[in-house]
Amino acid sequence: MTPSSILALTLLTAGFAFGQAEELATAPHMQIAEPRIAKPGTEIVIKGTNLTLAKVEEVYLTDHKFDMKVKVLEQKDDTVTIRVPPFAKPGRMQLMILINNAAGDNPRLLEQPVYVMIEENTTVLAESKKEGAKEKAKEGN
Repeated sequence: MTPSSILALTLLTAGFAFGQAEELATAPHMQIAEPRIAKPGTEIVIKGTNLTLAKVEEVYLTDHKFDMKVKVLEQKDDTVTIRVPPFAKPGRMQLMILINNAAGDNPRLLEQPVYVMIEENTTVLAESKKEGAKEKAKEGN
């Protein structure tokens, strides 16, 4: 390689690295979710940086097998409020976001280092058990 081609390659690599560093510095980042333990229907407030609609298009809960899109109730630069879907399965779920790309191409899902424990919705279970008991009583008559 000639010295000029080495210099050109070095400048190209440095420019690419600078562009990636700039993109990472402005990337959305979630830091904490409150409450950390929730049931379906619960509102969760997520705190972080660069969480505006201009940066975060959608929010998901994922167990790495199934991604659930959640309803965003409020969105600001440093907080996002979501509601756990009524069909959410119990277990440890990670937050994931769809990054809003201004150009509209190359949408990206970005897993966040924030987890929420979803508990069973005992209210729904109790109501369905009552309904089942009523139906059995009707069948017995």
